Amino acid sequence: MTIQPDQRLLRLSGALNVRDLGGYATAGGGSTQWGRVLRAASLHRLEAAELEALAGRGLATVIDLRRAGELHEAPNPFSRHGGVAYHHVSLFDRLAPLELVGSSDNILLDLYKIALRERGPEFAQVLNLIADAPDGAVLFHCTAGKDRTGLIAAILLLVAGVDRDQILEDYAMTGPLIAPMLEELVEHARAKGLNVDGFRQLLACEPATMEGALVELDTAHGGVEAYLAAIGLPDRTVERLHDRLTLPA
Repeated sequence: MTIQPDQRLLRLSGALNVRDLGGYATAGGGSTQWGRVLRAASLHRLEAAELEALAGRGLATVIDLRRAGELHEAPNPFSRHGGVAYHHVSLFDRLAPLELVGSSDNILLDLYKIALRERGPEFAQVLNLIADAPDGAVLFHCTAGKDRTGLIAAILLLVAGVDRDQILEDYAMTGPLIAPMLEELVEHARAKGLNVDGFRQLLACEPATMEGALVELDTAHGGVEAYLAAIGLPDRTVERLHDRLTLPA
């Protein structure tokens, strides 16, 4: 395992798009802390040495955002790792993004809006797990580390006081990082008999999509603080989220 000079990208042979959310400037002149929160694509191909390297680097909690079917097809190796707490929360459970094909010009944005509206309890569960996690790094991930992972990352960075341009930059970084896995995902969708053309639309990673989701948070939910309150997160939990990202360990 090697780390890029800016410390954000962790290059692993068994996982793509593994990134540290440290180093982003926050309101008031501070920055998010390194080694506190990581985001990633699926971890199912991690080798044993890489599992131990992540644990040795301080990883203490893994939150898997995938559906049960995804988990069955590609089990998470941390579910059997005694030194890392593992949690599974199907963030987009019961959402059917391919049903949106043909209904709008940006089905990903529509999916994000529906998720924010309908999956509040699951967002709250994930955020509570992050806020209450023990000392050490928290890693959350889905299959590509783009949509479910991207929304959780955006909410966390908003809570930390990171400006929107940096949040959009963080979202857009996923595009080139997951390029090696896109055709595999398409072929998997084809083998399952899914609408491949529609599925390809779900693989996009345009900053405008996340920007639309942030606008939706403001216009439909009153901003991130109001949204978190509405899904049941008390102020003290939001404060712990803020502290996890911004205070040294």
